[in-house]
Amino acid sequence: MLTRLDRLTAGLTPVWAGYLRDWERSLRAGNYPETTRYNYLLAAAQLGRYVGECSYEQGTEDAAADPTKVVRAHVEAFQAWMIETRSAATALNKHKSLQQFFKWILIEEEMRLSPMVGIRQPKTPLRLIPVIRDDETSKVLGTCRGTTFIERRDEAIIRLYYNTGARLSEVGNLELDDLDMATDSVCYHGKGSKDRRVRFGPKAGRALSRYLRARATHNGAELPALWLAERGGQRLAPNGIKIMLKRRGAAAGLEGVHAHRWRHNFAHEWKRAGGDTGDLMLLLGWTSDEMPRRYGASAAAERAQETQVRMGIGENV
Repeated sequence: MLTRLDRLTAGLTPVWAGYLRDWERSLRAGNYPETTRYNYLLAAAQLGRYVGECSYEQGTEDAAADPTKVVRAHVEAFQAWMIETRSAATALNKHKSLQQFFKWILIEEEMRLSPMVGIRQPKTPLRLIPVIRDDETSKVLGTCRGTTFIERRDEAIIRLYYNTGARLSEVGNLELDDLDMATDSVCYHGKGSKDRRVRFGPKAGRALSRYLRARATHNGAELPALWLAERGGQRLAPNGIKIMLKRRGAAAGLEGVHAHRWRHNFAHEWKRAGGDTGDLMLLLGWTSDEMPRRYGASAAAERAQETQVRMGIGENV
C-alpha cells in the first residue's frame, strides 16, 4: 500500500525522492505537525515535477535530476507559474515552504547558496473572508438533523467550529483524550506545538455527548482519534472534514462553507460584544497583533455603525 510520501514523490527522480524522504524524517524529528510536513513536502515535490517537465529547456536537465542544482531562475519560473495557474496566495505558501526546504539542504551542507536568495515573496491582495451568519449556520446544522452516526458526528464538528472558532486542523486532529466533558472544555494543539484549552457551550456539549454515545458502538471505537469515518474503522482526517463541510453547505443551498469562516465569525462576534483583544488572541491561538485586525475585517463596517448608533454622537442637541 502506497504511503502519502510515496504518492508525493511519484514521478520524481530517485535523487529528488531521496532528499524529500530525508527532509520528512528531519521534520518529524523536529516535531512539525502533520499538516505542516505535508504542505512543505508538497511544495518541494511540485517544484521537482515542474523542473522535470521543463527539462527540455536549456539549463534545467540538472535541476530536474537533483534539487541541489536548482537555481533562482527555476524557482522564479515555478512561482510565476503558480500565480498564473493557482493564485498569488498559493504561490506565497509555496515560497515559504521552499525557503524551509533549501534552508534544510544548506544545513545538510549540500549547497552553498540557497536559490531563494533575492526572490521576493508574491504580493497577495487582502481578501476579506465573509463571516458566516447565524442563519446560515442554522441552515447548515439543519442538514444534520437525525440520529444516524454521520448526523451526530457532523453536528458535533460544526458546533465546535461555530462555538470555539478553532482552525480546521485543530478540530480535525482532536483525540478522545483532548475532550474533558466534566469541564466542557477541549484542548487544541495549535500551530507551533502550542496547546490551549478552550471552553465550549451547552449546545456544543450536548452535540458532543450524543456523538460520543454513537461513537462507542461504531467500527473503530478503539482508535484514539475523536472523529471516525463512516465505515472502515478509520479516522476522519481534516481533509475529510473539509469535504464534509462543503457538502453540507451545498445541501443547505450555500456556497463557500468552510471552517475558517466560523473562525472569522468568532472574532467578529467577540469584537462586537466588546471582548478584550488579548483574551481573543489567547482563545484563538494567535501570537501576532496583526491577526485580530485581519479576522472579521469583512464585517468591520457593520461593527463601526453599531458603535456609532450606540454612542449617539451628534444627537445631544
